[in-house]
Amino acid sequence: MKRRARDWSAVLWPAFMAAVVLELALFAFVDPASLRWLGGAVVELQPVAVYTVAFFALWVVVAAAAGLTLLLSRSEAEINSRSFRGR
Repeated sequence: MKRRARDWSAVLWPAFMAAVVLELALFAFVDPASLRWLGGAVVELQPVAVYTVAFFALWVVVAAAAGLTLLLSRSEAEINSRSFRGR
């Protein structure tokens, strides 16, 4: 497997699994029908839509953290030796 594909797999799959666990924990305590916007208006979305949006938001946040961890775990020589397209 190429390194880039392995990196994507190393970031997205654990982030997916973490998002599943976080969503289960979140909605064990929060009822999607009782959610309100910051102004106090009731969120008028179907519960399935709330679950879906929350899942993808959690997945993006955890994937960003995992990607940053992957980037910071590289040596400076490895980062500086990469050839970037467009240069």
